[in-house]
Amino acid sequence: MTRRKKTRSLADKVQLRTGRRKDYKQWRHNNPDEVAPSRRFTAKKQDQRKQQAARKLERMQKAQSIEIHPDKNARPDDEGK
Repeated sequence: MTRRKKTRSLADKVQLRTGRRKDYKQWRHNNPDEVAPSRRFTAKKQDQRKQQAARKLERMQKAQSIEIHPDKNARPDDEGK
């Protein structure tokens, strides 16, 4: 008899009659409250998003500012034609 490979998959933790993927999808659809991500995963992702937002804000503050719509008087006349 061979050993089963260790997995973190939630599908293996659910005891279903057939063990088919289709049955697991149906069970997951019927029991959405039991399939929520772990608190550790949620906290980790929340921290990652905060760090990403902080880095983005820092980049935006460091970047030089450019005028997206400069005044029409500053442009040469032949450029607008």
